[in-house]
Amino acid sequence: MNIQVEDIRLNLGHIELAGHVFGPEDGLPVIALHGWLDNANSFARLAPRLRGLRIVALDMAGHGHSQHRPPGAGYALADYAYDIVRAAEQLGWERFALLGHSLGAIISVQLAAALPERVSHLALIDGLIPPTGEEQDAAERLGMALRAQMRLDTKRKSVYSTQDQGVEARMKGMVAVSREAAELLAQRGLMPVAGGYSWRSDSRLTLPSPMRLTQAQAMAHVRHVKCPGCLVVAAQGMLARREGLLEQLPFEQVTLPGGHHLHLNDEQGATLVADCFNRFFGFA
Repeated sequence: MNIQVEDIRLNLGHIELAGHVFGPEDGLPVIALHGWLDNANSFARLAPRLRGLRIVALDMAGHGHSQHRPPGAGYALADYAYDIVRAAEQLGWERFALLGHSLGAIISVQLAAALPERVSHLALIDGLIPPTGEEQDAAERLGMALRAQMRLDTKRKSVYSTQDQGVEARMKGMVAVSREAAELLAQRGLMPVAGGYSWRSDSRLTLPSPMRLTQAQAMAHVRHVKCPGCLVVAAQGMLARREGLLEQLPFEQVTLPGGHHLHLNDEQGATLVADCFNRFFGFA
């Protein structure tokens, strides 16, 4: 599929984000947010198939070609949400839709709940709420996170002698992806270093969260969303086995065959997700 893609860089004052732009200038404004340790190329197959949309697919902070947060800072969900609002202001978008996968879907839900007047549509791919915790575990979790943060200075990123080795490592990651998906992510994710290649992503992204919402807090965000929403559930993904959670949702839900990265792993998955979202946005 030969589709023109524009590069974009947005200076938000506190950080600079990079990304890709798809679709006509007069299309419905959409900000697309990828998953954990991925980048804007997560939407390389899906975005060209979506009609009537002006999609800005960002490398979120610490990912891809975007800047890392300064020393001492972290990657809290609220900080990502702030980045997105600032990015919308740079784009001149008072109101916009959100298209999110995994971590990007979680951030999208929280932002739509927090600022319902800003978000027109919510299109989610196999993501909804963050991992939750129990109140009584809060101190233990903070201690674990602080110890991991202190150990980070002694850790070194993996270096691969060839780009192909880096691609193979991504294929076998915590969430496996197809070779084609890994190659697309590597285009924005791998960088040359002494001795070979390494992934660009900030090492702090692998640190455990110092605090988690309770299940009730997380679901309160979901219930506070005012805009239309559509959730694609991957049949072999992360949400399909959480039937109790899915039964509580006010969104339209569609279950499609494939794994967690069904929109990126192959052309068929991208087409199925696109057909779903084109109907949702009214451009079928």
